[in-house]
Amino acid sequence: MKTAAARIYEQFPSAAEYLTCIYIIHRDYGAVNNSRLASWVGVSNSAVTQSLARLKRLGLARQERYGTIALTAEGVTMAVQVLRRHYLLEHLLVRVLEYPWEKADEEAKQLQSQISDDLTEHLFEKLGFPQTCPHGNPLPGSPLEAALLAAPRLSDAPIGGAVRIVRITEEGEQIPHMLDLCHSLGIQPGATFRIQGTVGGIVSLVALSGPSTTSPLSLPRDRADHVRFEPVAD
Repeated sequence: MKTAAARIYEQFPSAAEYLTCIYIIHRDYGAVNNSRLASWVGVSNSAVTQSLARLKRLGLARQERYGTIALTAEGVTMAVQVLRRHYLLEHLLVRVLEYPWEKADEEAKQLQSQISDDLTEHLFEKLGFPQTCPHGNPLPGSPLEAALLAAPRLSDAPIGGAVRIVRITEEGEQIPHMLDLCHSLGIQPGATFRIQGTVGGIVSLVALSGPSTTSPLSLPRDRADHVRFEPVAD
């Protein structure tokens, strides 16, 4: 028998994307409005208005005065379910199937509404109870969640400082070719770098391990805004 959530996704396929986007924007930034949501989903404001109306009729979202959007308790539950499935599918693709790290996000989106809660929990156990996705974003409720969400932007890292990458934000993942760029530069969770400086909107950094330790790497500042780090001792 299909669950209520499965029936909703069958009738309204984009519901999963809207729910998770609203959840993530609220988690990472606080306020959610129509224009920001439209930018994330990649649709017009009018399309967002229509989809929000459907979510409200389904009892999954509400829109506060002055345009602030929030999920209901049921909407949060469904968003968390989809997000956990998405992150675990990314791990399955990358770690088990050896699918490219930079492509796993898009593939997981195609699958995230299709697997059962039982399979989700089975994956969580078999994958070793991961607390983040392969790109470093925390599973909802993870003990690492607060620290990862509070981690500073790579664009604000001090010159000369040594840093360890902890995540590429979900917003960053939505930018075309962002993960390709990060992959090509070795900017992934766990990688360490030294910041050389920022000139002309470009952050220059040197890897502290691996084949690129002698060559400066260049990352546009607007991309570095979506990479989070923690300082490491020299």
